[in-house]
Amino acid sequence: MKRIIGVRFRTAGKIYYFDPAGFEIKRNDHVIVETARGVEYGTVVGGIREVDDSKVVQPLKPVLRIATERDDEQEAANKGKEKKAFAICQEKIRKHKLEMKLIDAEYTFDNNKVLFYFTADGRIDFRELVKDLAGVFKTRIELRQIGVRDETKILGGIGICGRQLCCHSHLSEFVPVSIKMAKEQNLSLNPAKISGVCGRLMCCLKHEEETYEDLNRRLPNPGDFVTTDDGLKGEVSAVNVLRQQVKVIVNVGDEKEIREYRADQLRFRRRHGKNRKNSDENKKGDVSAREMKELEKLEKQDERSRLE
Repeated sequence: MKRIIGVRFRTAGKIYYFDPAGFEIKRNDHVIVETARGVEYGTVVGGIREVDDSKVVQPLKPVLRIATERDDEQEAANKGKEKKAFAICQEKIRKHKLEMKLIDAEYTFDNNKVLFYFTADGRIDFRELVKDLAGVFKTRIELRQIGVRDETKILGGIGICGRQLCCHSHLSEFVPVSIKMAKEQNLSLNPAKISGVCGRLMCCLKHEEETYEDLNRRLPNPGDFVTTDDGLKGEVSAVNVLRQQVKVIVNVGDEKEIREYRADQLRFRRRHGKNRKNSDENKKGDVSAREMKELEKLEKQDERSRLE
């Protein structure tokens, strides 16, 4: 068994694992560790725990030390310098007339490197910009192009739910999101309603996917024919997924009535295969061809950004 701790270097950033190296480290402590980028200052997101050796990616680097008061002061000073670096880089971008949008500037803890994050349409030749910045900062310079999702994760914001964006507040990594999830949750397939601040499909579609899949398996589709527990037969007109209630058009004598039943009061063939496909096609019918094309484009863009 191996003792490990999880460390983050950014709010809601990816968690990296280190060997506590004999230090008594608790959650929310600050530690100094060595990474591929150099010496870094991170926050412990979980106390010391033991895992099987086979689950550890070797080599597991040790914690150099628990952050001291001096380390805290240096980290605060670095944050102040990042604001100045950001302003200088913006000025240089304008000077070189480059079509790029600067998102953030970041110093490594040991000041061995300054990283600048930016977005742009296509590739940018920033060689002259790097030379110019290196002359100003007298250290290594790295310019890193990021996608619109990463931009939103760094900058943050408020979602349509009125809360902080998931990617900025707690999501360590982006999860695959698809139009199928919106269909499963009976959401409007209007791109404006299921797209996030970044313009991609909302990450929160993933949060309740498993719950909706389970609930939908217990329900018939609109248009299916069912038999009720009081001996009537009819066609499903609407379903309420969360309440597990179904509205059925039944024949009562010579007249038709809409009655509401619980899902467990109905007998029907479970949704899968062709029936499920037909249901998806019915949902597509409520969306214009232009909106559907836009949704599929968003889904492909999301897939591309994950592969990159």
